[in-house]
Amino acid sequence: MFSVVFPGQGSQKIGMAKEFFDKFEIVKKIFKEADNLLEIPLSKIIFEGPESELNLTENTQPAIFLTSYAIFNVARKEFGFNFKKSLYIAGHSLGEYSALCCFGAITFEDTLKILKRRGKFMQEAVPANDGCMLAVLSNFKAIEEIIKKNNHECYVANDNSPQQVVISGLRKNIDLLSEDLNKLKIKNIKLKVSAPFHCKLMNKATDNMRENILNLSVADIKIPIISNFSSKPTTSGTEIKNLLISQIEGRVRWLESIEFMINEGTKNFIEIGPGKVLSGLIKRINTNANLKSINSEQDIRGLI
Repeated sequence: MFSVVFPGQGSQKIGMAKEFFDKFEIVKKIFKEADNLLEIPLSKIIFEGPESELNLTENTQPAIFLTSYAIFNVARKEFGFNFKKSLYIAGHSLGEYSALCCFGAITFEDTLKILKRRGKFMQEAVPANDGCMLAVLSNFKAIEEIIKKNNHECYVANDNSPQQVVISGLRKNIDLLSEDLNKLKIKNIKLKVSAPFHCKLMNKATDNMRENILNLSVADIKIPIISNFSSKPTTSGTEIKNLLISQIEGRVRWLESIEFMINEGTKNFIEIGPGKVLSGLIKRINTNANLKSINSEQDIRGLI
Protein backbone atom coordinates (compact mmCIF):
# COMPACT_ATOMS: atom_id res chain seq x y z
CA MET A 1 0.00 0.00 0.00
CA PHE A 2 1.32 3.42 -0.91
CA SER A 3 0.55 7.03 -0.01
CA VAL A 4 1.52 10.13 -1.98
CA VAL A 5 3.14 13.22 -0.47
CA PHE A 6 3.91 16.66 -1.91
CA PRO A 7 6.74 18.98 -0.74
CA GLY A 8 6.49 22.51 0.56
CA GLN A 9 8.64 25.61 0.67
CA GLY A 10 12.37 24.98 0.85
CA SER A 11 12.33 22.33 -1.89
CA GLN A 12 12.57 24.87 -4.70
CA LYS A 13 15.61 25.21 -6.95
CA ILE A 14 16.37 26.92 -10.25
CA GLY A 15 15.65 24.58 -13.16
CA MET A 16 13.21 22.27 -11.39
CA ALA A 17 11.01 20.30 -13.85
CA LYS A 18 13.17 21.45 -16.81
CA GLU A 19 13.75 17.85 -17.94
CA PHE A 20 9.99 17.30 -18.10
CA PHE A 21 9.38 20.65 -19.78
CA ASP A 22 11.90 19.91 -22.53
CA LYS A 23 10.49 16.47 -23.32
CA PHE A 24 6.72 16.52 -22.71
CA GLU A 25 4.21 18.76 -24.49
CA ILE A 26 1.78 18.37 -21.59
CA VAL A 27 4.29 20.11 -19.30
CA LYS A 28 4.88 22.94 -21.78
CA LYS A 29 1.11 23.44 -21.92
CA ILE A 30 0.76 23.43 -18.12
CA PHE A 31 3.58 25.95 -17.64
CA LYS A 32 2.25 28.25 -20.38
CA GLU A 33 -1.21 28.15 -18.83
CA ALA A 34 0.25 29.06 -15.43
CA ASP A 35 2.08 32.06 -16.89
CA ASN A 36 -1.12 33.26 -18.51
CA LEU A 37 -3.31 32.73 -15.45
CA LEU A 38 -0.94 34.52 -13.07
CA GLU A 39 0.11 37.11 -15.65
CA ILE A 40 3.76 36.76 -14.60
CA PRO A 41 6.67 34.86 -16.25
CA LEU A 42 6.62 32.11 -13.62
CA SER A 43 8.23 29.61 -16.03
CA LYS A 44 11.16 31.97 -16.60
CA ILE A 45 11.60 32.50 -12.86
CA ILE A 46 11.61 28.72 -12.30
CA PHE A 47 14.08 27.93 -15.08
CA GLU A 48 16.33 31.01 -15.02
CA GLY A 49 15.85 32.70 -11.66
CA PRO A 50 17.28 34.75 -10.17
CA GLU A 51 17.15 32.71 -6.99
CA SER A 52 16.09 35.77 -5.00
CA GLU A 53 13.01 36.06 -7.21
CA LEU A 54 12.15 32.36 -6.93
CA ASN A 55 12.57 32.51 -3.15
CA LEU A 56 9.96 35.24 -2.76
CA THR A 57 7.12 33.41 -1.06
CA GLU A 58 4.47 34.65 -3.48
CA ASN A 59 6.50 33.06 -6.31
CA THR A 60 7.82 30.03 -4.43
CA GLN A 61 4.41 28.67 -3.51
CA PRO A 62 2.85 28.58 -7.01
CA ALA A 63 6.24 27.49 -8.45
CA ILE A 64 6.55 24.40 -6.26
CA PHE A 65 2.91 23.54 -6.84
CA LEU A 66 3.33 23.93 -10.62
CA THR A 67 6.37 21.64 -10.60
CA SER A 68 4.59 18.99 -8.54
CA TYR A 69 1.45 19.21 -10.68
CA ALA A 70 3.45 18.83 -13.89
CA ILE A 71 5.36 15.77 -12.63
CA PHE A 72 2.14 14.21 -11.34
CA ASN A 73 0.48 14.61 -14.73
CA VAL A 74 3.43 13.15 -16.62
CA ALA A 75 3.34 10.08 -14.38
CA ARG A 76 -0.44 9.80 -14.69
CA LYS A 77 -1.06 10.68 -18.35
CA GLU A 78 2.18 9.79 -20.13
CA PHE A 79 3.05 6.65 -18.17
CA GLY A 80 -0.37 5.60 -16.92
CA PHE A 81 0.50 5.32 -13.25
CA ASN A 82 -2.66 4.69 -11.25
CA PHE A 83 -2.66 7.12 -8.33
CA LYS A 84 -6.22 6.11 -7.50
CA LYS A 85 -4.73 3.19 -5.58
CA SER A 86 -3.24 5.61 -3.03
CA LEU A 87 -4.17 4.87 0.56
CA TYR A 88 -3.71 8.49 1.69
CA ILE A 89 -2.39 11.78 0.36
CA ALA A 90 -0.62 14.58 2.21
CA GLY A 91 1.44 17.68 1.58
CA HIS A 92 3.84 19.74 3.65
CA SER A 93 2.32 23.22 4.15
CA LEU A 94 1.66 24.52 0.60
CA GLY A 95 2.07 20.89 -0.52
CA GLU A 96 -1.39 20.29 0.90
CA TYR A 97 -2.75 22.44 -1.93
CA SER A 98 -0.73 20.41 -4.46
CA ALA A 99 -2.24 17.21 -3.08
CA LEU A 100 -5.76 18.61 -3.17
CA CYS A 101 -5.43 19.81 -6.75
CA CYS A 102 -3.79 16.65 -8.10
CA PHE A 103 -6.51 14.51 -6.52
CA GLY A 104 -9.43 16.60 -7.72
CA ALA A 105 -10.52 18.76 -4.80
CA ILE A 106 -9.44 22.12 -6.26
CA THR A 107 -9.01 23.17 -9.90
CA PHE A 108 -5.59 23.98 -11.36
CA GLU A 109 -6.55 27.61 -11.93
CA ASP A 110 -7.92 28.10 -8.43
CA THR A 111 -4.88 26.45 -6.85
CA LEU A 112 -2.42 28.69 -8.69
CA LYS A 113 -4.32 31.84 -7.80
CA ILE A 114 -4.96 30.94 -4.16
CA LEU A 115 -1.29 30.07 -3.63
CA LYS A 116 -0.16 33.33 -5.21
CA ARG A 117 -2.41 35.20 -2.77
CA ARG A 118 -1.43 32.95 0.14
CA GLY A 119 2.24 33.58 -0.54
CA LYS A 120 1.70 37.34 -0.82
CA PHE A 121 -0.30 37.58 2.39
CA MET A 122 2.12 35.37 4.32
CA GLN A 123 5.04 37.42 3.02
CA GLU A 124 3.37 40.70 4.05
CA ALA A 125 2.21 39.51 7.50
CA VAL A 126 5.54 40.57 8.99
CA PRO A 127 7.77 43.39 7.67
CA ALA A 128 10.45 42.23 5.23
CA ASN A 129 13.49 40.64 6.95
CA ASP A 130 11.91 40.97 10.41
CA GLY A 131 10.85 37.32 10.48
CA CYS A 132 12.92 34.17 10.37
CA MET A 133 12.71 30.37 10.55
CA LEU A 134 15.26 28.07 12.11
CA ALA A 135 15.69 24.35 11.48
CA VAL A 136 16.91 22.58 14.61
CA LEU A 137 18.30 19.05 14.78
CA SER A 138 16.52 18.01 17.95
CA ASN A 139 13.13 16.72 19.04
CA PHE A 140 10.00 18.75 19.63
CA LYS A 141 9.79 18.41 23.43
CA ALA A 142 13.43 19.30 24.04
CA ILE A 143 13.26 22.46 21.93
CA GLU A 144 9.94 23.51 23.42
CA GLU A 145 11.48 23.24 26.90
CA ILE A 146 14.49 25.35 25.86
CA ILE A 147 12.19 28.04 24.41
CA LYS A 148 10.07 28.07 27.56
CA LYS A 149 13.02 28.02 29.97
CA ASN A 150 14.75 30.96 28.28
CA ASN A 151 11.56 32.94 27.63
CA HIS A 152 12.22 33.14 23.91
CA GLU A 153 9.30 34.52 21.90
CA CYS A 154 9.61 31.76 19.31
CA TYR A 155 7.22 29.08 18.13
CA VAL A 156 7.47 25.50 16.90
CA ALA A 157 6.25 25.78 13.30
CA ASN A 158 7.00 22.29 11.95
CA ASP A 159 7.37 19.07 13.88
CA ASN A 160 9.10 17.30 11.00
CA SER A 161 10.73 14.21 12.47
CA PRO A 162 12.08 12.85 15.76
CA GLN A 163 15.34 14.70 15.00
CA GLN A 164 14.12 17.91 13.35
CA VAL A 165 11.84 20.77 14.24
CA VAL A 166 11.49 24.18 12.62
CA ILE A 167 11.07 27.30 14.74
CA SER A 168 9.42 30.57 13.67
CA GLY A 169 9.76 34.01 15.19
CA LEU A 170 11.02 37.53 14.76
CA ARG A 171 14.64 37.53 13.60
CA LYS A 172 15.93 39.12 16.82
CA ASN A 173 14.32 36.35 18.89
CA ILE A 174 15.46 33.59 16.55
CA ASP A 175 19.03 34.95 16.82
CA LEU A 176 18.88 34.71 20.62
CA LEU A 177 17.51 31.17 20.45
CA SER A 178 20.22 30.18 17.96
CA GLU A 179 22.90 31.49 20.33
CA ASP A 180 21.51 29.40 23.18
CA LEU A 181 21.32 26.32 20.96
CA ASN A 182 24.91 26.82 19.86
CA LYS A 183 26.01 26.95 23.49
CA LEU A 184 24.22 23.63 24.02
CA LYS A 185 25.89 22.30 20.83
CA ILE A 186 22.52 21.69 19.18
CA LYS A 187 22.89 22.12 15.43
CA ASN A 188 20.63 24.73 13.86
CA ILE A 189 20.40 26.55 10.54
CA LYS A 190 18.36 29.49 9.28
CA LEU A 191 16.07 28.66 6.37
CA LYS A 192 15.80 30.48 3.04
CA VAL A 193 12.28 31.76 3.60
CA SER A 194 10.95 35.30 3.62
CA ALA A 195 8.64 35.14 6.65
CA PRO A 196 8.02 33.26 9.95
CA PHE A 197 5.36 30.78 8.83
CA HIS A 198 2.99 28.60 10.87
CA CYS A 199 2.83 30.65 14.03
CA LYS A 200 0.71 33.44 15.49
CA LEU A 201 2.80 36.06 13.67
CA MET A 202 0.80 34.99 10.61
CA ASN A 203 -2.48 36.25 12.08
CA LYS A 204 -2.81 38.98 9.43
CA ALA A 205 -2.34 36.36 6.72
CA THR A 206 -5.08 34.26 8.32
CA ASP A 207 -7.43 37.24 8.35
CA ASN A 208 -6.68 38.04 4.70
CA MET A 209 -6.92 34.43 3.55
CA ARG A 210 -10.05 33.43 5.46
CA GLU A 211 -12.53 34.85 2.96
CA ASN A 212 -10.42 33.67 0.00
CA ILE A 213 -10.47 30.10 1.28
CA LEU A 214 -14.13 30.16 2.28
CA ASN A 215 -15.00 31.33 -1.25
CA LEU A 216 -12.82 28.62 -2.78
CA SER A 217 -14.59 25.72 -4.43
CA VAL A 218 -13.32 22.57 -2.68
CA ALA A 219 -14.91 19.27 -3.66
CA ASP A 220 -15.13 16.18 -1.49
CA ILE A 221 -12.40 13.70 -2.42
CA LYS A 222 -12.30 9.92 -2.53
CA ILE A 223 -8.79 9.42 -1.14
CA PRO A 224 -8.39 10.90 2.37
CA ILE A 225 -5.94 13.75 2.86
CA ILE A 226 -4.01 13.93 6.12
CA SER A 227 -4.27 17.49 7.37
CA ASN A 228 -1.15 19.34 8.52
CA PHE A 229 -3.18 20.97 11.27
CA SER A 230 -4.94 17.91 12.68
CA SER A 231 -2.70 15.06 11.42
CA LYS A 232 -5.99 13.21 10.81
CA PRO A 233 -7.70 12.14 7.57
CA THR A 234 -10.64 13.87 5.91
CA THR A 235 -12.45 13.70 2.58
CA SER A 236 -14.88 16.58 3.26
CA GLY A 237 -14.46 19.71 1.15
CA THR A 238 -16.05 21.83 3.86
CA GLU A 239 -13.75 20.47 6.55
CA ILE A 240 -10.74 20.89 4.28
CA LYS A 241 -11.47 24.62 3.93
CA ASN A 242 -11.52 25.12 7.69
CA LEU A 243 -8.31 23.13 8.10
CA LEU A 244 -6.56 25.20 5.41
CA ILE A 245 -7.49 28.37 7.31
CA SER A 246 -6.16 26.91 10.58
CA GLN A 247 -3.02 25.69 8.81
CA ILE A 248 -1.66 29.22 8.21
CA GLU A 249 -0.89 29.82 11.89
CA GLY A 250 -0.99 26.20 12.99
CA ARG A 251 1.97 23.89 13.45
CA VAL A 252 2.71 21.46 10.61
CA ARG A 253 2.35 18.10 12.35
CA TRP A 254 4.38 16.16 9.81
CA LEU A 255 5.77 13.59 12.24
CA GLU A 256 2.29 12.73 13.51
CA SER A 257 0.87 12.67 9.97
CA ILE A 258 3.46 10.17 8.73
CA GLU A 259 3.11 8.01 11.82
CA PHE A 260 -0.65 7.93 11.29
CA MET A 261 -0.29 6.81 7.67
CA ILE A 262 2.22 4.11 8.59
CA ASN A 263 0.06 2.85 11.45
CA GLU A 264 -2.90 2.68 9.05
CA GLY A 265 -1.08 0.47 6.54
CA THR A 266 1.15 2.68 4.39
CA LYS A 267 4.36 0.84 3.53
CA ASN A 268 5.48 2.91 0.54
CA PHE A 269 5.63 6.68 0.05
CA ILE A 270 5.83 8.46 -3.30
CA GLU A 271 7.10 12.04 -3.14
CA ILE A 272 5.89 14.11 -6.10
CA GLY A 273 7.72 17.37 -6.60
CA PRO A 274 11.16 19.00 -6.52
CA GLY A 275 13.83 17.54 -4.27
CA LYS A 276 13.82 14.75 -1.72
CA VAL A 277 13.20 16.67 1.49
CA LEU A 278 10.11 14.73 2.53
CA SER A 279 11.69 11.37 1.73
CA GLY A 280 14.57 12.28 4.05
CA LEU A 281 12.19 13.24 6.84
CA ILE A 282 10.07 10.11 6.42
CA LYS A 283 13.17 7.89 6.56
CA ARG A 284 14.09 9.50 9.88
CA ILE A 285 10.57 8.85 11.17
CA ASN A 286 10.54 5.20 10.13
CA THR A 287 13.62 3.49 8.70
CA ASN A 288 11.48 0.67 7.32
CA ALA A 289 9.45 2.94 5.03
CA ASN A 290 10.01 2.46 1.31
CA LEU A 291 10.52 5.80 -0.46
CA LYS A 292 10.43 6.99 -4.05
CA SER A 293 11.14 10.64 -4.94
CA ILE A 294 9.98 11.56 -8.45
CA ASN A 295 12.30 14.13 -10.01
CA SER A 296 13.01 12.60 -13.43
CA GLU A 297 11.56 10.40 -16.15
CA GLN A 298 13.75 7.59 -14.87
CA ASP A 299 12.18 7.97 -11.43
CA ILE A 300 8.72 7.60 -12.97
CA ARG A 301 9.79 4.50 -14.87
CA GLY A 302 10.83 3.08 -11.52
CA LEU A 303 7.19 3.27 -10.39
CA ILE A 304 5.82 1.22 -13.25
